[in-house]
Amino acid sequence: FLKTGRRNAFENKNWPSEPDGGWVTPENWFSKIDDIVRTMVVVKYLDGVEILVERLQQLCSSIPLTTSVDWEARDEGYYAAHLYVEREYSIPTLEFDSERVPIKVEIQVTTQLQEAINRLTHKYYEERRRKVKSSDSKWQWDYESDEFIPNYLGHILHYIEGMIMEVRNREVKK
Repeated sequence: FLKTGRRNAFENKNWPSEPDGGWVTPENWFSKIDDIVRTMVVVKYLDGVEILVERLQQLCSSIPLTTSVDWEARDEGYYAAHLYVEREYSIPTLEFDSERVPIKVEIQVTTQLQEAINRLTHKYYEERRRKVKSSDSKWQWDYESDEFIPNYLGHILHYIEGMIMEVRNREVKK
């Protein structure tokens, strides 16, 4: 329900008119909301994200299933690949019947460090999503805000992960 409200109103640039892609309603939300079913897979190192996503895509294409990837890198310090696997599922209707609907299953692939910081910062993300965004409010300039430290920790950890990869790659070259 919250995501429907965000898509239809709060994040809708066309408000009060219909959002790009149309209204999200109970009749279509299984096909319009791409993370009704989701899971997270945690890999050790940063390069493992890309390796796992590529292997999962190869597996899906052999079945065949349609996939797409969103490489998330948010201002708030969140980094993960979101792999979407689409297939048709039979779901119940309001008329006590069933219908086949294309549904995307989301597989988030992230690193151990990002998963750890996500556990610490997710409550700030949830709080921020429920608020109406002010165009002149920038958490990046409010060092006393609840978001400042946790968000920048996500960026710092991503940078450290890149440095770890560089050190590991230099060792391999020796």
